[in-house]
Amino acid sequence: MNDTFPVPENEDGRLKSLFAYDMMDTEADTAFDELTALASEIAQTPIALVTLLDGSRQWFKSAHGTELKQSPREHAFCSHTIMDQSQPMIVQDARRDDRFKNNPLVTGDTQVVFYAGIPLVNEDGFALGSLCVIDHEPKQLSDSQIKALGTLAKQVLTQMELRRKIAQLEDINKALTEANIFIQKFAHMAAHDIKNPMSSIMLTAQALEARLKAVGDEKSMGLAVMVYKAAKRLINLLNEMLDYSKEPSALVLKQQDVCLPTLLKSIVDHSDLPNNVNISLPQHECIVRTSAVALEQIFMNLLNNAVRYNDKEAGDIKISYTDEGEHHSFTIKDNGIGIAAKNIDRIFDRSVTLNKVDRFNKPGKGLGLYTVKSLVNKLEGDIRVESTLGEGSVFTFTIKKQLA
Repeated sequence: MNDTFPVPENEDGRLKSLFAYDMMDTEADTAFDELTALASEIAQTPIALVTLLDGSRQWFKSAHGTELKQSPREHAFCSHTIMDQSQPMIVQDARRDDRFKNNPLVTGDTQVVFYAGIPLVNEDGFALGSLCVIDHEPKQLSDSQIKALGTLAKQVLTQMELRRKIAQLEDINKALTEANIFIQKFAHMAAHDIKNPMSSIMLTAQALEARLKAVGDEKSMGLAVMVYKAAKRLINLLNEMLDYSKEPSALVLKQQDVCLPTLLKSIVDHSDLPNNVNISLPQHECIVRTSAVALEQIFMNLLNNAVRYNDKEAGDIKISYTDEGEHHSFTIKDNGIGIAAKNIDRIFDRSVTLNKVDRFNKPGKGLGLYTVKSLVNKLEGDIRVESTLGEGSVFTFTIKKQLA
């Protein structure tokens, strides 16, 4: 017990919980003012308050019927209200109550005679203040009035929780915005810095191809051509990254006609496939109008996973296409290690890695399938997977034909 006002045993935790709402000394709020006006109407009192108690004062988040904004905590009736969280505190005539008869709020201009306070107890069990009603003459409240005030007190807490969560979301949104700006700047710098040496590699490979052609070294010339094409593909990707760093939506909105068999053959030709893995591609011509770089990244990630996590002596991967009206549908089927049923819903989560290493003993980073799902969503499609542990997986994804 304090010399001048009672203090709960959990005062330190109570104050920490109160300050987490960041509500002290904030501007007036219509939602709280409407609740105190309703409390005054229910209790038929001229004054109704929403009070919050810090270490030295009671501050009024809403004050109906008085110009007071706060008072010292030693004068606060609510200091007593929060001592018993289980019930309202009702003082029918403060002039006859030894605790309050000499209180300046009773003897002064405020003329508090009747007081009824409902403690505001949050989900963590801390009494932060009260919803109270005050009259200038003795009074009694009916059970229904007290019950209604209790309901309003819960609404006060709901409003407080809502504002705290909104503030938290605003902080998160600010942090995400700042992180996104950083990522865009980093993507621009990284793409720009890598593009120059990659251009040199492409030009060197082109010059090497011409020299090898002159001496008739067909085998080495083929390798030079492969290096040139790989470098060119990387430069195209870097150009897309530069566009993305300027405007994130550009990655998807930059649409073009993509020949599916040609795209898939290019990916396979430039992949370092084990000799025991066979990939079947759709043979019929299929032109897809979409973001070429996004579609390429989706297939590269899915094919990469199908190869890396195939434990069979003869790996078999089949890619197929179906026209589904407003959407293009693609399926990648493999006979790899499969995915346990309990993990199906987790595989697209950021940084979830189900297998520590792949068939090449390289660690997984858990970002490939997350990236795939993000790109598919950008293309206004969906992705799903069916899998049997030990037998293989079937990934099916769709993309919209006409993007908004």
